Amino acid sequence: MGSTSAVAAAAIAFVGSHFLLSHPLRRPLVGAIGEAAFLGVYSLSAFVTLGWLIVAYIKAPLSAPLWPVGDVLWAMATVLMLIASVLLMGSLIRNPALPTGGRPGAFPDTARGVFAVTRHPMMWSIALWGLCHIAVFPVAKNVILAAAMVILALAGAALQDRKKERLQPELWATWEAQTSYLPFAAIAAGRARLGGFGMHALLGGLVVWLAATWAHIPLSGWAAAIWRWL
Repeated sequence: MGSTSAVAAAAIAFVGSHFLLSHPLRRPLVGAIGEAAFLGVYSLSAFVTLGWLIVAYIKAPLSAPLWPVGDVLWAMATVLMLIASVLLMGSLIRNPALPTGGRPGAFPDTARGVFAVTRHPMMWSIALWGLCHIAVFPVAKNVILAAAMVILALAGAALQDRKKERLQPELWATWEAQTSYLPFAAIAAGRARLGGFGMHALLGGLVVWLAATWAHIPLSGWAAAIWRWL
């Protein structure tokens, strides 16, 4: 039988190894073993620690919910997960924060669509996923797993800014001037305008949202999002 402490240990290993290999250990390891071998070590570490986290989560017992979950929380999470899906799908095209294998990144001419909302739409999508799952399934093991994803996404986004500022100082400074780390902060400051969402973001996000929330029924045995009321 597993335990909640095992989930916590696996979550710390997963998040901690990601940060260590992505930032302080990356340069010395690449210098010592080369880029290709480093990517192999990084991938193996991610695979092992994520596998450990999944197994620990499955084995850990269900604890009592930390708070009652009613229709209001479910409705809020449903809307936020739709927004998260739009952010995720919109982040897949012309996202200068995505890895480029050493090649120059593709910077949009102006911050539009999801990038007007935040320059880290993928990371905020993951963070919203974690926060929503904490809200509607507040058992100890799920809070730990989802909180790990939130920390990984939001701290990772901040560290990504620092790395890009070092590697692409002029380009990234220009991009930061048009965008914001916090959602809607650039729009509120007048540095970006809400709008310009492509169909890949809006329609793609809707499809992903419908499919992912429906998948809770066969995978977990209970309905999520709008499927709770259909």
